[in-house]
Amino acid sequence: MLREQLGPRRLRFTDDQRVRLAAKARTLPRRVLHDSVSVVTPDTLLAWHRHVIARKYDGHQRRGPGRAPVMAKIRQLVVRMATENRDWGYTRIQGALANLDHRVGRGTIANILRQHGIEPAPERHKRTTWQEFLNAHWDVLAAADFFTVEVWTCGGLTRFAVLFVIELATRRVEIAGVMSEPDSAWVRQCGRQLTDAVDGCLGGKRFLLHDRDPLFTATFRETLAAAGVETVRLPPRSPNLNAVAERFVRTIKESCLDRVILMGEASLRRAIREFEAHDHFERNHQGLQNQLIMQPTPQRRDGSIACPERLGGLLKYYHRPAA
Repeated sequence: MLREQLGPRRLRFTDDQRVRLAAKARTLPRRVLHDSVSVVTPDTLLAWHRHVIARKYDGHQRRGPGRAPVMAKIRQLVVRMATENRDWGYTRIQGALANLDHRVGRGTIANILRQHGIEPAPERHKRTTWQEFLNAHWDVLAAADFFTVEVWTCGGLTRFAVLFVIELATRRVEIAGVMSEPDSAWVRQCGRQLTDAVDGCLGGKRFLLHDRDPLFTATFRETLAAAGVETVRLPPRSPNLNAVAERFVRTIKESCLDRVILMGEASLRRAIREFEAHDHFERNHQGLQNQLIMQPTPQRRDGSIACPERLGGLLKYYHRPAA
């Protein structure tokens, strides 16, 4: 009756109908299919069944064209190894990845580094960044700089120059000198004090960073070189390369010197001395994980809280004093 209604036209089945017919045909033997099914041949029904099984495991729609991309985890490892080890080539990185059970070809490593703008090892090894230089010599590095302060004296408003040295690893500050009219001889004498074998704060230091201020004269650099301290002159207009010293200048001015009216050199020296003590013993430093430079003796966890003051309450410190 179905063929009489359709005539010679070919039957067209939807995918859902094919799945239903294939599921029914799967339960019947081939001989029964051949005798009872006349709409399609048994081979067609079995082919539909195989297609249903294949489609279940077909993941081509989830795959893009071309080779599968390298996992993001491996790409990050390649970039990290090349960045942290400037002399590691493709083969060395390949071996390090194999130690982590990642099998990556040299060409893949080269492509990853090229995509991130990282040069091959010979070129990377020739260039040393400031960050790498600082990390390698952190404990033997110090920085020096000048800052000026306007002070009222008998002659009117006078500008004083303050020379200081700061240890980059510990943030300890040493005031080398205060002078109203600094000259080469005074700076050279400050250099002798800084490199003194007994009291010099540059003992054990190998490098001193400073800008191109004319007061850092050749005689000053020669004095430090004689004591085994090499001076590193920073490029022009690059305050970020001496960021620790620049930050100290900003801190002492904003927290202390810009908030008082200084009357005479003695007043200036007292304010600097008080802030230096506060900076070492009472002020938390973000560059030291928000810790104090000079850790005090163990304090009580309970009891009254004391608040010693400096410069008339301008500088304060809260703690629990020992019993």
